[in-house]
Amino acid sequence: MEYIVVNGQKVLKGRVSISGAKNSAVAILAASIASGGTCLIDNLPQIEDVTSMVAAMQAMGVKCEFTDTNTLRVNPTEMTSYTFDERLAKNMRASYYFMGALLGRYKQAEIPLPGGCDLGARPIDYHLKGFTALGAKCIQEHGFVKLQADKLKGANIYLDSPSVGATINIMMAAVFAEGVTLIENAAKEPHVVDVANFLNKLGAKIGGAGTATIRILGVPKLTGGDYTVLPDPIEAGTYMIAAAITGGDVTVENIIPKHMDSVTAKLKEMGCNITEGGDWIHVCGSEVLRSCEIKTAFYPGFPTDLQPQMATLLCKAQGTSTVTENVFDSRFRYVSELKRLGAQIKVEGRMAVTKGSCVFTGAEVAATDLRAGAALIIAGLCAKGETVIGELYHLDRGYERFEEKFRSLGADIKRIKRDE
Repeated sequence: MEYIVVNGQKVLKGRVSISGAKNSAVAILAASIASGGTCLIDNLPQIEDVTSMVAAMQAMGVKCEFTDTNTLRVNPTEMTSYTFDERLAKNMRASYYFMGALLGRYKQAEIPLPGGCDLGARPIDYHLKGFTALGAKCIQEHGFVKLQADKLKGANIYLDSPSVGATINIMMAAVFAEGVTLIENAAKEPHVVDVANFLNKLGAKIGGAGTATIRILGVPKLTGGDYTVLPDPIEAGTYMIAAAITGGDVTVENIIPKHMDSVTAKLKEMGCNITEGGDWIHVCGSEVLRSCEIKTAFYPGFPTDLQPQMATLLCKAQGTSTVTENVFDSRFRYVSELKRLGAQIKVEGRMAVTKGSCVFTGAEVAATDLRAGAALIIAGLCAKGETVIGELYHLDRGYERFEEKFRSLGADIKRIKRDE
């Protein structure tokens, strides 16, 4: 079993380059099987979710070849199966993106119900509602979703909540629907735009991505093409928060600063000095961090995937802060592990109240989900003594070369193996 060991109280300094976005990469990989030729996808992060997606694609008969560490050549023209491997779906959420891609291109799909981090109820009702509106027959049985359609027709689809997954999935299917599809109350997240840009590069006709209304004019087929995945705003935010909690001096490079506005605003409110350029943000920590209020929301609000990391930072701020989780109903499972390090947090429903000026002390803890693992490492960076983090399979799903990048900034962090 592997663990990450952090010896804390090291000030982070230097530059760190951000990898391709996990949330974009997994959706773009799924979308690539709907192409009519070869796709060359660059800036793919080396993470377990990408590895699992590629393995599932290969099991379906898709030709996949890494031309270098972060570039994959995909050729789906000789696919032999429309079923996603059930074993690979258990630990990842993104398997559901194959529903939209397969339904759109091949008018059929059989996908196991998705796994991933346990963050509470994450139904796929909105996805199925959209597919049904386009003319598909949707059946759930024996742990699988089965989709079939003779043909797809454009429709007006209103999402009761701006679900990112449903927006992308419906968009991928609607690319091949006859006529025009409107997705209203659509998600606006950067990776929604990234997937739309990728599909447009292949010949799709999608407009309005990044706004509340997306318009798709169906096309009969897509071609191949080259595409570069956008930088990961969640990884960028994680390093920005790590710099702040250690009182560091860190430049986060290869990013789109606009995507970081909500995080930048909160770090400034807490007293950090932030400057930014065309593709970088510089974070200089403050000796005195001020308390603040965080409320997660769909983009452009504060991202739920940075909530655990920010709550960890708030434990070091003066006074009392509140964190309200408005996206997932079980996002606070990490709190019990953070308390083992000395955090003073009280959870009441969807709100956590943090008592600041905490002194973290090292202990052995376990990552309860992907972003919880990042939060525990951030706490360990400023803790007295040694912090040992287990259940690393969560962390490896979403961060590329995590320990290596932190070591480049001066952190005392390493991965070890030991018997259970």
